[in-house]
Amino acid sequence: MSLHDDAVLVLKGYEGQDELRQAYLDHLAAHPDGMWKACEAGHVTASALVIDPEHGRVLLTLHRKLRMWLQMGGHCEPGDPSLAAAALREATEESGVPGLTLLPGGPVRLDRHPIPAPCHWHYDVQYAALAPPGAMQAISDESLDLRWFPYDEVADVADESVVRLLEATRARL
Repeated sequence: MSLHDDAVLVLKGYEGQDELRQAYLDHLAAHPDGMWKACEAGHVTASALVIDPEHGRVLLTLHRKLRMWLQMGGHCEPGDPSLAAAALREATEESGVPGLTLLPGGPVRLDRHPIPAPCHWHYDVQYAALAPPGAMQAISDESLDLRWFPYDEVADVADESVVRLLEATRARL
């Protein structure tokens, strides 16, 4: 099964955000290359909010280009067997935390946002990843900083999309 096929199956099985979910499916139906950065109409990305429920905190990255506190995530790669695998790979690479596991139940949220040309949209499929006990982070070259934030401080540092992702994740825990 191709990554494109996996994404379609994941999105068809995703419950909630019906209008946005359909926009993702329409995009993939219209763009066979819609999983890849080269698709200028937009492309699917995969991200994961790294959480430590035992201590009530999340790990956010200060994105090097955007200079915003965000969840880990990014572009799918040809070697990714699934969207979930892409999200887990990105979370592990960007956090430096080994042993992350995705929260069961598939994606937590969808978030479509405009990006600078030549591409126009990121169709982000957002997961949540559980950090193992005693997790130690390590900054990657994609990040200016990496920091744990208590749940109640996320709204002070991150934008609404991250706050909504945290709310949806906590609802699922």
